[in-house]
Amino acid sequence: MTDTPSLPEGCEISTDPARLDRERVHRWLSTDAYWALGRTREKQDRAIEGSLNFGVYDTVSGEQIAYARVITDRATFGWLCDVYVDPSARGKGVGGALVAAVREELRSYGVRRVLLATHDAHAVYERHGFAALERPGEWMALVFGP
Repeated sequence: MTDTPSLPEGCEISTDPARLDRERVHRWLSTDAYWALGRTREKQDRAIEGSLNFGVYDTVSGEQIAYARVITDRATFGWLCDVYVDPSARGKGVGGALVAAVREELRSYGVRRVLLATHDAHAVYERHGFAALERPGEWMALVFGP
């Protein structure tokens, strides 16, 4: 892990689920995120309720500009998912700072392993210490649908 970026000026991160703009998060993911296209609002709300959520907010407008969630027991394991940065905030370091904040929050719990899946952002996550599985043949998945 060579990179611990800070948030751009005028941004803050919060793990308070009450601050989330759930409608915005749902719109982002269900219409623009290849892994969640068509996800229902009900399913998104259930996912939020069962997860550790991270929102990035513009400190002037209060508007949410990014989101990530982690499915975790807060002790041994975490699954980082639904990482999304609003198109207007991309290229400004928001995503990198968000991933770094997730990493440090999970480290503070003593979590040993954090996994994620991505089709196209390997380099983003590698900057924060993520690497391909050393022994992928040891991992299995149970898939109920597409």
